Amino acid sequence: MEKARILVQGIVQGVGFRPTVYRIAHDLNINGYVRNLGNIVEIVVEGSNNKINEFINNLQDNKPPISEINSLEVEWFDHKSISEFNDFKILESSENFSGSSVIPPDIATCDNCLKEVFEASDRRHNYPFTACTDCGPRFTVISSVPYDRIRTSMNSFPLCKECEAEYENPKDRRYHAEASCCPVCGPEVFLYRNNIIENDNPIKKAAELIDEGNILAIKGIGGTHLVVKTTEDNPVEILRKRLGRYNQPFACMSKDLKTVQTFTDISESEKKVLESRRRPIVVLNKSEDYMLAPSVSPYLHNLGVMLPYSALQHLLFTYTNEPAYIMTSANMPGEPMLIDNTEIISKLDGIADYYLLHDRKIINRCDDSVVRFRGDEMAFIRRSRGYVPEPYDFSRISTDLNVLALGPEIDVTFSLLKEGKCYVSQHIGDTSKYETFRYLQEAVTHMMDITRTESIDAVACDLHPMFFTTKLAEDMSQDFESEIVRVQHHHAHAAALCVDNNIDELVCIAADGVGYGDDGTAWGGEILFSHGSSYERLAYLMPQPMAGGDLTTKYPARMLMSMLYNHIGDGELVDLMKTDYNDYFKHGEREIDLVLKQLQKGFNTNMTTSTGRVLDTISTALRICGERTYEGECAMKLESAAFYSKNTIEIPYEIENNKGKDILNTSHILISALELKEKGKKIQDIARAAQNAIAFGLADMAINTAENMGATIIGGTGGVFYNEAITVSVRDKVESAGYKFVQHKNSCAGDGSVSIGQAAVAAWKSKGI
Repeated sequence: MEKARILVQGIVQGVGFRPTVYRIAHDLNINGYVRNLGNIVEIVVEGSNNKINEFINNLQDNKPPISEINSLEVEWFDHKSISEFNDFKILESSENFSGSSVIPPDIATCDNCLKEVFEASDRRHNYPFTACTDCGPRFTVISSVPYDRIRTSMNSFPLCKECEAEYENPKDRRYHAEASCCPVCGPEVFLYRNNIIENDNPIKKAAELIDEGNILAIKGIGGTHLVVKTTEDNPVEILRKRLGRYNQPFACMSKDLKTVQTFTDISESEKKVLESRRRPIVVLNKSEDYMLAPSVSPYLHNLGVMLPYSALQHLLFTYTNEPAYIMTSANMPGEPMLIDNTEIISKLDGIADYYLLHDRKIINRCDDSVVRFRGDEMAFIRRSRGYVPEPYDFSRISTDLNVLALGPEIDVTFSLLKEGKCYVSQHIGDTSKYETFRYLQEAVTHMMDITRTESIDAVACDLHPMFFTTKLAEDMSQDFESEIVRVQHHHAHAAALCVDNNIDELVCIAADGVGYGDDGTAWGGEILFSHGSSYERLAYLMPQPMAGGDLTTKYPARMLMSMLYNHIGDGELVDLMKTDYNDYFKHGEREIDLVLKQLQKGFNTNMTTSTGRVLDTISTALRICGERTYEGECAMKLESAAFYSKNTIEIPYEIENNKGKDILNTSHILISALELKEKGKKIQDIARAAQNAIAFGLADMAINTAENMGATIIGGTGGVFYNEAITVSVRDKVESAGYKFVQHKNSCAGDGSVSIGQAAVAAWKSKGI
């Protein structure tokens, strides 16, 4: 008789792991027990050496589909002739444990549960909250650890006798399924307008109202969506007017893959992610047969699409013939999702016509995740529902340091590094807004609670002194009596890219809208050599003045004047603006004259190397987009114009050298684009040529830097690397020069992963790397 203690770490709570252990042990006639100990599942077994080894192999081969084993340690005990156990039991979770607990993310409703929902004879027929150990809400319902029903919002719904029997039966797939319930004992959905509308089938009625052109607010798993039909412009335009989002593309949800294929071109890789249990929004190219209203995703070649991930959403689509519904977050841009019924009704008054609500409390807000493919490589635009709070493995960076990293200011996530695991939060948003800043603080507290983190060794933040996250970091470092580590924005981007690719150093092309540079100017087109906690800035785009500072981001015509100033005469510049771009200036000719004076006197003209500003400017110069009404609008529309280019023309690019640093002359690229426009070349072709010139220039500077530094790896990061054409052009040029090109795979190219990089830099710094 042998005895062994097995400790399993990973995503092993709330995913049916313990009943799987129970079933395997019973099949092999092994005695002992299994129980949760925080982020560890403890298994003690008795049996022959062969039986125990067979048990361990079966456990690894037949673990539940949504579990993940990161480590499995076996401790063998001395032989005993008398058995200590008479059978195999599942013990209650222990609250006396050290270490953090890995909470699984929310998972799309599984096929077995959907079968019950649509089976007329099943007791869960048409029940919108059907879930089991293989699916359903996790992170959005948990209030504390260990992950048991009493510590979730499901504790408000005592199980009926039938559900309790399933919950207590280790052989049932609902054994300790904390979100398990049924129509008798679970949450209820109801339709509301001024008061509750009595209806036998509120979901069916909701679909009818949407199809009639109404706007519905639908409370879901981690927040609330505004929902409207997609085949007519009028309901979409009404939604836009009420929200004040006049151009921003809306994500939509479609019944199934077959329907999605009627209006998009979708690759096999995209299909796999779209149908995965994580169910993110996937940005897909529109097909030639695209038949949704143009107002869904105006002037873009693509749109975000997702499939239903809750039983409620699946039921909704059984009552409509619409190919898709718009499903956009019911909050103002950058603000937290709405989760409380009273708040939903109050804040969406005048926006939603009706409300489809339920009475289950959402503990943790969690926006939909968004991904996009560049070539055949997936990247996150937003990593949230379906993925959070799964941690990143930081064991090769640090296993004994607690770091809290608070991210930048817009598109914020925060990261908590503990015991070699880096827990990255759900999407938080724009922390310059009060409600979002409060949400950040609440989310930090909650993440520390569910990971049982009591102390912080270092607080990391952005280099920008005026960010609200920087000020919060200063306060928290005092509270924890810990070090504060200020990390330059693009260095954090580079560090996140290193973490994602399991490397410590690389030559990094950091291309985005803006990041506070260590010289006090606005960076955004940099070639960095990043090694652990240090970096060197070795090349960049030509510094350009921004007449009016941040006004240039909203009105890129100001940037157009700025980039042309000093390259053409003042009179010619003013004539060009007043003749071709007068309508792009809010105050017309008077503003053009004012901008010229700003440039002449250097008044309120901050300098920037931003790639985003250059792309915006080219978009404006080609009269594709003259005002930014949502983040990235001008550059996104430039990309879409270039997507439809049929002919290849070239724009030459010049790399100059100043004090040993390469500098890409972006003004010359802009002037060449204007000359091609004057010659009557197609706008789509010029857009493509201009993008290529920027991509090739960045790639060449990175290659030169790699050669000088003896580096072998070049990577691309920052929001510009969501642009598929630029990414592919850079990659191809880098690889043709014999270098390895890396990009984000399990993290965001944009600011959503800055906190990961900040945490890594702080950890490397503590190790002297």
